[in-house]
Amino acid sequence: MCAKKDEKKVVLAYSGGLDTSIILKWIIEQGYEVIAYVADVGQDDDFGAVEQKALKIGASKVFIEDLKSEFVTDYIFPMFKANALYEGRYLLGTAIARPLIAKRQIEIAQQEGAAYVAHGATGKGNDQVRFELSYYALDPNIKVIAPWKTQSFLDEFKGRTDLIRYAEKHHIEIKSTIDKPYSEDDNLLHISHEAGILEAPEYTAPEEVYTKSVAPEDAPDTPVHISITFKDGVPVRVKNGHSGQVVETPLELFSYLNELGKAHGIGRTDLVENRFVGIKSRGIYETPGGTILYAAHQDIEGIAMDREVMRLRDMLSAKLAELIYNGFWFSPEMDFLMSAIDKSQELIDGTVHLKLYKGGVYVLSRQSPSSLYNKELSSMDVEGGFDQKDAHGFIRINAIRLMAHHEILKKRLANGGAV
Repeated sequence: MCAKKDEKKVVLAYSGGLDTSIILKWIIEQGYEVIAYVADVGQDDDFGAVEQKALKIGASKVFIEDLKSEFVTDYIFPMFKANALYEGRYLLGTAIARPLIAKRQIEIAQQEGAAYVAHGATGKGNDQVRFELSYYALDPNIKVIAPWKTQSFLDEFKGRTDLIRYAEKHHIEIKSTIDKPYSEDDNLLHISHEAGILEAPEYTAPEEVYTKSVAPEDAPDTPVHISITFKDGVPVRVKNGHSGQVVETPLELFSYLNELGKAHGIGRTDLVENRFVGIKSRGIYETPGGTILYAAHQDIEGIAMDREVMRLRDMLSAKLAELIYNGFWFSPEMDFLMSAIDKSQELIDGTVHLKLYKGGVYVLSRQSPSSLYNKELSSMDVEGGFDQKDAHGFIRINAIRLMAHHEILKKRLANGGAV
């Protein structure tokens, strides 16, 4: 049962960085009690230090929530079952974490009786949409404080310099921004690098930008062979063919793929994408484990999924990726699509063998108890129950419309372009 809502209580999605630290203090100055909420989705942070910082600034409570296992099982794996790629390139590392973060934030607000939730996303980006659509879907009565869309906040903070001055005035500890003059979002699936010096798409990012992958040319000269086993489209086992190491639990399995991908320089993507709000944005992403998993899952489907099901699923995948990117995880259309995806994955079982080498993921072989591959039917050397003479009629039937089209073109040319 939810506690009665307190109109002066706010749960803030807090990272410990400059923006959310300033926002924490600013909301307190507006007369609210602020509960800081930190979602651990696999980012490389000192959560003890983040908690102490929030309390020092004035938070009444701090919730540090370990969401890593749920992130893998309920968000990452379902998304990879759909082969979801935004605009054919982006593995949605930031986007897929937002609904989970928002879900737990709403749960804490209900538990603590807070009438408000707050976030530090800007009015130009995608995250404001992802957070707020999730908030309203999960609690239609929730109220949202979004400082970067609040006029009084914008009047006070016109840029980064104003934020830093405010931090100095209130003795809020801030990290130096000289070494990393750009923004990052880190979680178990990926790390993104954007804004700042990376806003110029013609600018080549220096090697020091990358933190979750070695440069492919610096990766080991010896490849590693691994196998990934799937059950109903979900990875259930990874085996290292060299060391013999086997990993089976979801979080450990995905973390191990990240470890392998990082060591072998896998998963770097530099792209310009289209934000939901209509702005183009340059992002540099490192998704080591996800890149390996995507290649393996796509391959096992090749042997175990019916052709027409695959064609329909591929149509759905693009739409599903768009929904995730735009923040509609908690929507009726997402429920509908995921039901179809789950149905498509019922027999996607088997093992894919891969080679990881200097930035590349190479599929070597695969086997599946649900295999639709018929060696005799495919063979050029064995008749295998397929009468090749039947192909004559098959081709003639498919050529009917092509011949009709050609005749129309001939008539048009003969009449000087008129039909």
